[in-house]
Amino acid sequence: MPEIFYSLPYLSIIRIGKDILIIYICTTSKIIMNKRLQQFLDAENITQSQLADSLGVARAGISHILAGRNKPGFDFIESLATKFPTLSLEWLITGKGRMYKSETQAIADPEPEKRIVKVVIFYDDNTFKEIF
Repeated sequence: MPEIFYSLPYLSIIRIGKDILIIYICTTSKIIMNKRLQQFLDAENITQSQLADSLGVARAGISHILAGRNKPGFDFIESLATKFPTLSLEWLITGKGRMYKSETQAIADPEPEKRIVKVVIFYDDNTFKEIF
């Protein structure tokens, strides 16, 4: 009787006999993720070239990812998350949830703290006084 020896979402090792193992690698997740990336491009109304330019990657790289020739690496996904903070990476990678994070989940760049460095008062007689 076959028993599952080891299993991950895209990899299974199944023991058939005492010395026989079958290793099964599922590649459909890559294809599905490519479709989700294309859905994101469609939702944002941007082309592959525009995405490549905005992320600073080669245009052919995006084409290869969408065609399934290459898998998106960590740097690509990190750049995508930085450029599009409302995109749900969980949805992109696993298909779970929604394409966009809710407003409370979206990571917004905090506005840098500003300091007053100079105050100038202008008078109606075209003179001014610098306070500090």
